[in-house]
Amino acid sequence: MASFVDVCRYNKPVPVSSSTCLPYVCPCRISTRKTLILPPFSQYSSLRFAGDTTPLFRSRLGRIPLKRRFLTAVARAETDQLGDDNSKGVDGRIHDLQNVEDKQKKASQLKKRVIFGIGIGLPVGGVVLAGGWVFTVALAASVFIGSREYFELVRSRGIAKGMTPPPRYVSRVCSVICSLMPILTLYFGNIDISVTCAAFVVAMALLVQRGNPRFSQLSSTMFGLFYCGYLPCFWVKLRCGLSAPALNTGIGRTWPVLLGGQAHWTVGLVATLISFSGVIATDTFAFLGGKAFGRTPLTSISPKKTWEGTFAGLVGCIVITILLSKSLCWPQSLFSSIAFGFLNFFGSVFGDLTESMIKRDAGVKDSGSLIPGHGGILDRVDSYIFTGALAYSFIKTSLRLYGV
Repeated sequence: MASFVDVCRYNKPVPVSSSTCLPYVCPCRISTRKTLILPPFSQYSSLRFAGDTTPLFRSRLGRIPLKRRFLTAVARAETDQLGDDNSKGVDGRIHDLQNVEDKQKKASQLKKRVIFGIGIGLPVGGVVLAGGWVFTVALAASVFIGSREYFELVRSRGIAKGMTPPPRYVSRVCSVICSLMPILTLYFGNIDISVTCAAFVVAMALLVQRGNPRFSQLSSTMFGLFYCGYLPCFWVKLRCGLSAPALNTGIGRTWPVLLGGQAHWTVGLVATLISFSGVIATDTFAFLGGKAFGRTPLTSISPKKTWEGTFAGLVGCIVITILLSKSLCWPQSLFSSIAFGFLNFFGSVFGDLTESMIKRDAGVKDSGSLIPGHGGILDRVDSYIFTGALAYSFIKTSLRLYGV
């Protein structure tokens, strides 16, 4: 009994039944049925045949299973040589095989996404609890990577077609400036003057560059400083700036003295934990609600988002915010908890859509590939960029005595 490799090597006609396609056929068997000429073996690139379980072809598109390539070749040959009588059946089998592989791929991606999400979430929770320089330095590192991804998106083909991107040296300088902003915020408390001076210096560097300066260079650079640098600084103001103790928080009474005792649980810590949890709840409930009930598209910016999923995200965010507010005894008012949850939801959705718009213009699916299953840093933190500013502004302006 000859193998599939032998058949391709001798390039002999192979009798193929209309109902079955066997991977092992004897080339010496004489048959009166119509014959099927398989493509010569030379058309395939480096074949590694090791039984029926792990044979793979290599091609420019990557590693392709032998079974799938074999069925595809048979289907094409049947259409050309044996007529179209059974082509629909073969195409159906191939389509079913592709659907099974797609489902397995999606399940694998979801599993990877959950594993890495939990692996990232636990250290982030520890960083938030630590606060101070630990929180600020971790945020500065994320800001640096995120700003690098942003300026790479600006330089990509999709956006660069309609505009002139800033020079690379300006992009790198802006990334460093963005990463310094959270540290300056912790040290000085207010960086309005520093941000203004940095924006002025960058603008002058763009205006005096060689060649023809473009307004698109200036606008994309200024937005990068605001989006990647200035907005994340509000998380430092929220976590480290609101140092009033949350006196009614029950967990503070049992918190170890070596870790700061009850004084460690400040309004900033409680508000940051609730905001982070609200953003996570928004993303999770919106994903589950969209999968189960999604019918009406939300916007053309992100076609997979639906109104049903968005509403589920809103309900989930408000419910989680209320539950945590009651558990941590902050804020005291139910109306304030609902308003705080709505702001967290709005900031999360708005930040997500903003980054989706940037990626759509850039013509890419993910901002990077740093986190398996999630993409880049911007893909993971886009929902948090505007949320910190909204949460801090709400507490400072709308809550009497910071909600204590």
